[in-house]
Amino acid sequence: MRNLNQTEQRVLASIDEAGLLEALATLVSIPSLDGTDAENDAQLAVAALLDTPGIAVDCWEIDLPQVYSHPACSWEVARKRALGVVGILGADRGGRSLILNGHVDVVPAGDRRFWRSDPWQATIAEGRVYGRGALDMKGGLCCAIFAARAIAAAGIQLRGRLLIQSVIGEEDGGLGTLATILRGHTADAAIVAEPTELKIAPAQAGAHNFRLTVYGAAAHGCVREEGVSAIEKFVPLHQAILALERARNDRLRATDPAGLFARYRTPNAICIGVVRAGEWASSEAEQLVAEGRYGIGIGEDPATARAELEQAIAAAAAQDPWLRAHPPTLEWWGGRFDPASTPLDASIVQTLADCDQAVRELPARFEGMTYGADMRLLVNVAGIPTVLYGPGDVRDAHRPNESVAIADLLTATRVFALTALRFCGYDEE
Repeated sequence: MRNLNQTEQRVLASIDEAGLLEALATLVSIPSLDGTDAENDAQLAVAALLDTPGIAVDCWEIDLPQVYSHPACSWEVARKRALGVVGILGADRGGRSLILNGHVDVVPAGDRRFWRSDPWQATIAEGRVYGRGALDMKGGLCCAIFAARAIAAAGIQLRGRLLIQSVIGEEDGGLGTLATILRGHTADAAIVAEPTELKIAPAQAGAHNFRLTVYGAAAHGCVREEGVSAIEKFVPLHQAILALERARNDRLRATDPAGLFARYRTPNAICIGVVRAGEWASSEAEQLVAEGRYGIGIGEDPATARAELEQAIAAAAAQDPWLRAHPPTLEWWGGRFDPASTPLDASIVQTLADCDQAVRELPARFEGMTYGADMRLLVNVAGIPTVLYGPGDVRDAHRPNESVAIADLLTATRVFALTALRFCGYDEE
């Protein structure tokens, strides 16, 4: 690592690498699925990790009715109780404030037969940490925590505040980050520690959940011609969705002058993730329900973008006599991740790029992320310039054998610590 002064070198030398891996193992062992008690157990574990000399901790009961009533709130899982946790290092003494944000909730582990080890136990092998949440995104959150702990351990007095936001509910809509904003925990800039392959992502595509219901007519399977299969009637609608996906991505590609999404053929994907149809094997299916996510591009108005899907479904249904007489219904539900972006010349983007280059000794890499994240709440609701940056590749998330490289964890921790020092400022010794 080059171009580091003595203070910066001392802070990076203070990073507790063994403690970071131990903390990650502790968090992975908590099956913090959305809406479960374990989600709050993970928050309490994070609060304990942050409760070290120099770091103040705000751990509070989230006012769920207040958050649910906010127009930017979306969720898929009902909660009776939720905790917010923020660690604060430094004070307002003429410097800028910075947020490092990460979520503790995880998606289900799925069929354990496909895992090489217990998904709820961190396993180290081949220089990687395996386990559900190790990558998405308890690893990135631990990097943020241990960056702050290193600054505190080195005795550095920041001129601005460094806030470590640990949030629930990111996977199902972002309720935790919204609650943290409403609590008043804002700053001059933010970094969300999502897995970006250590690329600087000043743009995050959007995604809204939808549910399409197709109606048929039941009949005994032996005389199925006397009924109407909702499964068969879904086929032309799905073809229309795929055609819309191609047309939208061809058009939106022209709105990416910086080429942040250049490596993706379909950066704004329309994915059908769940299909349920019928009630009995020997009965013609009288109803089909398809649920999916609808990609929304940077700069798009979400309402206008959603209208395109509604129009495409209506147009396809109009071509079929049965669907024309029994039109399918389309509803928007659950997670609502609007797109968000921060200018490339924003101070946080440039500071992070300089620190990434100083630590990795390679040119900083810039790329947009095609997945939804809490960046959009920090940008669109709180007005905070925000960037995504963290260890690991999202392609290893939401699947068996989720893992993150230990080398990436250590790099991200160093970059976070250095960025906090340079962005917030500190007293010279």
